[in-house]
Amino acid sequence: MDPTATFDPVQLRSFLALAQTNSFTQAAARTGVRQSTVSQHVRKLEDAVGRLLVQRDTHSVALTPDGEAMAGFARAILASHERAAGYFRGERPHGRLRIGMSDDLALTRLPQILRDFRAENPRVDLELTVDQSGSLHRRLGNDRLDVFIGKRPRGSGEGQLVKRERLVWVGTPTTRLDLARPVPLAVYPGPSLSASAMHEALDAAGIAYRTACVCRGVNGLIAAVAAGIGVSCLATSLVPPQLTPLGKRHELPELGQIDLVLLTNPRTRDRPASRALAAAVLSSGPGTLAPS
Repeated sequence: MDPTATFDPVQLRSFLALAQTNSFTQAAARTGVRQSTVSQHVRKLEDAVGRLLVQRDTHSVALTPDGEAMAGFARAILASHERAAGYFRGERPHGRLRIGMSDDLALTRLPQILRDFRAENPRVDLELTVDQSGSLHRRLGNDRLDVFIGKRPRGSGEGQLVKRERLVWVGTPTTRLDLARPVPLAVYPGPSLSASAMHEALDAAGIAYRTACVCRGVNGLIAAVAAGIGVSCLATSLVPPQLTPLGKRHELPELGQIDLVLLTNPRTRDRPASRALAAAVLSSGPGTLAPS
């Protein structure tokens, strides 16, 4: 890498759009430039760091390990750029900011980040809604939230990726399953992204299941699984000490990945308070959603 290399925010935005969509076409549409321009921006970044950031073939686009690292750096650089620009524009965030947070993220560092944000922006009043991601998506679409932090539906390229994780089945060290009988599930009420992931995986594997417990919050789900009422699934980093990831001996199908993202309301995303919170979350990177 050239020690004098600098990173152009425009190039970083193109690269992040590609990282979030895995498509040059969608990245171009999102950033409002030509597909060839996105390709050029990515090549220039690769030249600057002297590493391959994106693995391309005729059918797919994927980040390399160095590309994943660059995505984290790009988020932090762009968030700092936004905070500096806001400062010198003389914008002082104020007013009410409506935030939606997936309830399992209450177990992470995110509440501390919100506390720090509030201390740095005392003129901003926070209205916090903690709920399931599916419900919060609807609230955002109905103009009842300004910022949402949580899970996005699989296959959706919306939002700014904070962290991509593997979903894992969870139970207890004594969990035993007889796949000749329907698998008992502990689930959130619909619409639930995690319940959908479990249902789709079990259907594809031809394994019967039943809803053993409907839980209206993450604490209820943890309690139900810990009590042996049913099994469930969580993002890898969100598995609490009371529960255990289930292994190959349980013969359950792979659940794939889940994206933890930040979405903003298009009607209010340009308000200083919305931009400031987005910058605070994204500058923290994947560690934002690590256990507290």
